[in-house]
Amino acid sequence: MSYSTNAPAGFWEWPDVQILTAGERRIPAHSKVLASASPVLESMLDQPRKRGGEERVISILGVPCGAVDAFVRLLYSSRCVPLAAEMGEHGVHLLVLSHVYQVGWLKRACEMALASGLAAESVVDLLVLARRCDAPWLHLRCMRVITEDFAAVESTEAWRFLQDNDPVLELDILQSLQDAHLRQKRRRRKREEQGLYAELSEAMECLQHICTDGCTDVRPSGREAPPRDRTHCPNPSTCRGLQQLIRHLPACNRKQQLGCTGCKRLWQLLRLHASICLHPDPCSVPLCSQFKRKMEQMNVKEEEEDVKWRLLAKKVASARVMCYLARRNAVPVSLAEAELID
Repeated sequence: MSYSTNAPAGFWEWPDVQILTAGERRIPAHSKVLASASPVLESMLDQPRKRGGEERVISILGVPCGAVDAFVRLLYSSRCVPLAAEMGEHGVHLLVLSHVYQVGWLKRACEMALASGLAAESVVDLLVLARRCDAPWLHLRCMRVITEDFAAVESTEAWRFLQDNDPVLELDILQSLQDAHLRQKRRRRKREEQGLYAELSEAMECLQHICTDGCTDVRPSGREAPPRDRTHCPNPSTCRGLQQLIRHLPACNRKQQLGCTGCKRLWQLLRLHASICLHPDPCSVPLCSQFKRKMEQMNVKEEEEDVKWRLLAKKVASARVMCYLARRNAVPVSLAEAELID
């Protein structure tokens, strides 16, 4: 057995401990080295001997001799990174030994090495090992592999053995899969909602732009037609859709029936603008002042029914601030408008 040239204190003394492994093999070691590397070994070495002068023997059984030899060699290595060959051949046994004898740095190295080679065929066995050895990082990586490719894991012999012998663990895994699926759905719904709020924020920006400066087809009365290259538009596609709605409104022949879908959509956009508008009157956007006065005159019952609308306005204002911070070249947002997200 070869040891690191950067030997710890006590290395050059004569070995005073024998480590007994399977097959009655003995590995000579130094008590100072073992005690400094493992608190469990230190406690074992501190126990009084049965007869004075008798050589101390520590039994490490239940694992192959090669794994114990690699474990002792790593204790002498002064926390060097284990070799890939050692981890590939004895990684599982080294994890168990490092857990039993509380060698933290080696346990973390074993977790990382085992996690790097996870596959559907071995992930169930390693998951069981991670639970028994209190290896949360390896346990998390195993659950991630099972979640990503559960169909392959379910067809393995290890999973069938688990179903027959450990239904509690099987239930925990299935519950974790269900929780992961629900989290994924929540994240997807959250992204969709954020995308919708960002689109509404862009629509508010374009509406303000159209009603203040004018765009390619619609502009305030008395304003000259802006250039048609669309480079001055905050969002050309959104501006184009809003202009179509604005041009459609006066020509709609369904006003007596509260208008068509396009008219209702434009009406809601105008109301949403008024809900987040902080510009002093008169605002350039049509009906902004009227909507503001109506909101101020709401009674208690109407305010209770308007909670969802106010929440929507708050989300859109928040999305506008976040878009501004992300792009830095959007229309500046006032401090008072940023306070809407608090």
